[in-house]
Amino acid sequence: MAERKKEADHLPTSESDQDDFIEPDPPVVTNQAVADTFVNIDYEDLVNPDYDSHPSGYIHEIVRQGSHDDDDEPRVAVSSVSDVSTGEESSEDHTEISTKEISQALDEVSKLQHPEVSLEDEEEIDEVDTQEWRQRKKHVFILSQAGKPVYTRFGNEDKLVTVMGVMSALVSFVQDSKDLVRFMVAGDHKFVFLVREHLILVCVSHGAESSQQILLHLSYVYNQILSVLTFSTLHRIFKQRRNYDLRRLLTGAEKFLDNLLNMMDTEPGMLLGAVRCLPLDSQVRDNIAQTIVQNAKVKDLVFALILANNQLVTLVRMKKYFLHPMDLHLIINLVNASESFKAAESWTPICLPKFDSSGFLQAHISYLDDRCETCLLLLSVDRESFFILSECRNKIKERLVKYNALKAISDSLMKTSYSIQQCGISDLRHFLYKSRHMAQFTSPELEAPYLSETEQERLCGLYFYLHHRIHTSARPLKILYTVGPHETLLGWVTQSFELYAVFGPLVTKVAAIQAINKLLRWVKREEDRLFIPNHVTF
Repeated sequence: MAERKKEADHLPTSESDQDDFIEPDPPVVTNQAVADTFVNIDYEDLVNPDYDSHPSGYIHEIVRQGSHDDDDEPRVAVSSVSDVSTGEESSEDHTEISTKEISQALDEVSKLQHPEVSLEDEEEIDEVDTQEWRQRKKHVFILSQAGKPVYTRFGNEDKLVTVMGVMSALVSFVQDSKDLVRFMVAGDHKFVFLVREHLILVCVSHGAESSQQILLHLSYVYNQILSVLTFSTLHRIFKQRRNYDLRRLLTGAEKFLDNLLNMMDTEPGMLLGAVRCLPLDSQVRDNIAQTIVQNAKVKDLVFALILANNQLVTLVRMKKYFLHPMDLHLIINLVNASESFKAAESWTPICLPKFDSSGFLQAHISYLDDRCETCLLLLSVDRESFFILSECRNKIKERLVKYNALKAISDSLMKTSYSIQQCGISDLRHFLYKSRHMAQFTSPELEAPYLSETEQERLCGLYFYLHHRIHTSARPLKILYTVGPHETLLGWVTQSFELYAVFGPLVTKVAAIQAINKLLRWVKREEDRLFIPNHVTF
C-alpha cells in the first residue's frame, strides 16, 4: 500500500462545527406491496461480538449432520469481524517480556534447530535475501501450531521452513509467559500475529494499514481456509495428528487465498465490512428478486443471490437466516477466482464460517449470460438437489430474459457505476459511503488524479489512515477533519452510516461541511438505486 500520508495540519472539529452536520433520516420502506415479504436486517448486530456464534435451527442441524466430523466433536465458534484484538489494549494484565529476552530465546531456538548450514539452508537463505522477495509490501504466512508451513503469499513454503519455525517459536515463547503476541514494529515494518487454536497467521507489512486493519485481513484469510475445509475437519485432523501437513488438503485452494489478498489490497468493502451493490433501478431489482422467489421454491434452499462483476445484484434468503458480510465476501472471492465456473453449471461445497463453521452448504453456480458477467448462486443443504436447482436456474434465466432484466444488468455494468461529477460537488475527488444497517457501501469511479496505480495505492492508504484514526480503540472519533499536503480528508461516523471523503488541498472546513451535507442529500435521493434496503425471503 502507499506510504502513510504525513499530516500537514490537523484541525479538531468543535461542538459548534458538529452542529453544522445534518444527519439524514433512516431509510423507510415505501413499497407497501412487498412490505410483508421484506425483512429489515440490522447487520451491525451480526458483527457484534455478543452475536450468537452457536447457531441453532433446522438448517444448522442439517449442516452439522452433513459435515465430515465423524467424531462428533463440539463445534468451536469463529471470532467475528469486530472480535479481533487490535493490539492497542492496556497491557497491565500481561507479563512484561523484554525485547532482549525474546531475542535470546530466538537465538537459542535457531541454534537448536539449525546447528549447521546445509545446502538446503543456503537455498532458503537465498530465497529470503532476494531483493524481489524482501521488497514485497505485504507478506502473509500461515503455519500450524507445530510450526509446519501451510501457505506463503510469496515464495516457496519449503524454502521458508526456518522463517516459519522462528515465528512458531516466538509465539510459543510468549505463550509460555502466559501472554499472547499480537504485533511488533521494526523500523517501518509491522509484524502482526493472529493465533487460532490450530493455526498461526502472520503478516509482515510496511504499507499504510494499521495493526488492527491487518488483523482483520488475517481474519479473512483464516475464514477462507475454513470455507474450504470447515472448522470441524480442521479440528479433527490436528487432534489426530498435530504435525499434519495441511497443504495436502489445501492443494488447489492457493488461488483463493492469493485472490483474496489481492482483493483486500484494493477493495474497500473488506475494510468497511460491507458489500458493493450494482447500481440498478429499484423496480428492476425487485422484479429480479421476485423472479427468484417464484421459480426457486425448493425445500432446504437457504440463499439465492446474483453477482455481477463482484457486485451484489440481489439476495434472497430463507426466513430467520442471514448472510454475514464476511461470508458474502468469501462467496464473491470464490466466483472471482474460479474461471472454471464459466464453462458449465457447477456444484461445489462451501463453508460459510459466520453462518456455520461446522459444515458445508452445497452451491449451484452458473452464469446467466454469454459474456459470463451475471452469476447466479443457489445455496442449499441438500446434497442431492443439483438437478432440481438446475431446473430452477433455467426457469429464472428464462424469466429474466423475458423481462429484459439481464439486459438491464448488462447496461448497468457498461456504465461503470457513476462519476463524481454526478454528485454536483466541486473539489470533491472521491468518497466512500457505508450504510451500517445494510452493510452495503458505494463509491464513485476513480478519476484524476487517481488514475495511475501509484496514485490509487496512495488513495487507498489515505482511507486506511482515515478509517484507523476514527476507529482506533484508544480514542474513537465521530468526526475527523485533517489537511494534508495533497488532499483534505473528512470522516464522519454515526449510528446509521460511515462517510469518508477526499477533497482538494485548499478546501476549508466550512466548505467541506457544506459539501458533505450536500453529498448526503444526493445519496438519499439515489438510495434505492445504489443500495438494497431490504432482502426478500423465501
